[in-house]
Amino acid sequence: MTKAQEISVTAQVEEELPREKFDELEAFIEGLGTTQGALIEILHKAQSLFGYLPRDVQLFVARKLGIPGAEVFGVVSFYSYFTTKPRGKHTISVCMGTACFVKGADKIMERLKEKLNIESNEITEDGLFTLKDIRCVGACGLAPVMMIDDKVYGRVKEEELDGILESYRK
Repeated sequence: MTKAQEISVTAQVEEELPREKFDELEAFIEGLGTTQGALIEILHKAQSLFGYLPRDVQLFVARKLGIPGAEVFGVVSFYSYFTTKPRGKHTISVCMGTACFVKGADKIMERLKEKLNIESNEITEDGLFTLKDIRCVGACGLAPVMMIDDKVYGRVKEEELDGILESYRK
């Protein structure tokens, strides 16, 4: 990246994303001592700061680590934990693994789409929820399983959804 391109990227970053978050991320990276093998840890920190990993954040990380932006993007796009789009305040993940699907996860997902008026991987109008379908939570004995953020809901029934959603709206 030429110096002019770097200045251009920096200018874009300052306009769109809060500079103080970049400063905090930079301090985190510098505090690691060594960045060898720390890309995923750094991306986790970046996503916790910004809520997602837009192109400018990925390029910032790449510059700080002295690696190609394509390498950072490769990691971001490989792991489903990372997202390049903003998410709602709460992420609802519905397990669509075999056990959950057989126990009705598809019906739970359809009902959530109706109640939230969104499709999978979209954000509600109020910015409160993002809905995702995921492959397996690893809690097959609790099928069908739904997670909101880090909280697991097992043996979910359609009639419970209103109460669960309402508890996050408060």
